[in-house]
Amino acid sequence: MKFINPKTDFAFKKIFGANSSKDILIGFLNAILYQERPMIQGLEILDPYQAPRIVGMKDSYLDVKATLNDGKTVIIEMQVLNVLGFEKRVLYNAAKAFSIQLSIGEDYTFLNPVIALTITDFEMFEGSPKVISCYRLKEKDELTDYSDDIELVFVELPKFNKQLDELTSVTDKWLYFLKLANKLDSVPPSIAEVPEIKRAFDVAQQSNLSREELELLEKREMFLHDSRNAILKAQIQAEQKGLAKGLEQGLEQGLEQGLEQGLEQGRAEGSQEKARQIARSLVNILDVETISQTTGLSIAEIEQLR
Repeated sequence: MKFINPKTDFAFKKIFGANSSKDILIGFLNAILYQERPMIQGLEILDPYQAPRIVGMKDSYLDVKATLNDGKTVIIEMQVLNVLGFEKRVLYNAAKAFSIQLSIGEDYTFLNPVIALTITDFEMFEGSPKVISCYRLKEKDELTDYSDDIELVFVELPKFNKQLDELTSVTDKWLYFLKLANKLDSVPPSIAEVPEIKRAFDVAQQSNLSREELELLEKREMFLHDSRNAILKAQIQAEQKGLAKGLEQGLEQGLEQGLEQGLEQGRAEGSQEKARQIARSLVNILDVETISQTTGLSIAEIEQLR
């Protein structure tokens, strides 16, 4: 068996965003958001999965969005590329999902909480080892909650490094599926024990995709590959430019330092020669100790002049 890569946004929506995938999405959200507690009993998937019409454009289809049975809205995004301003986009999308619940004139008490779940194939918070992190509005010093109406949850896949025999929880198995499903040729028995993940593997089988879906998936993979290479090339060029500038500055500093040292050495040698000239004029007049104190030359140097 060969599986599609869940880390691409197109494949992610195929697996989690179809109406037939409600059980998969419920199991996934209970594991990631609620520490495997069965908090979500039902949900409605908004904008169910449809193959995008515009190939390679993320805006041609929405991320997975669902309304939970308790009224909360969950928006889920799988992000492969670390693009400029992405962290602001996450906040904007969450705030937008919160605000569009009301029509003009409706009371604010009708607003339901929004959870923005963002899964990244890059590290967003390099200073933290946590794979899953959660952010809410809190008081700055005492860290008391202001509101849990907007909650930002991040899953950073590069920080998850457990091997198959190290998976101890359902959450571990979901993360393993997201990160490595496309590298497997069969469903590991320990993971198949979780019905929702087994179903996710079934949906992710390439043999279950239509020809159109396979073509779209391949073009999406190519788009992401080219985008990564473009970002890498820009980084290399920036580093090379920075290195060249550093070398240029180093040469300038070296020349300035060398000139300064040369002048200093010249001044020192000139001062030394002047002292010797004074000493020559005094060798037949004063004693050696007095000449040494006057010129700063050593007694041995004065004896040589004598």
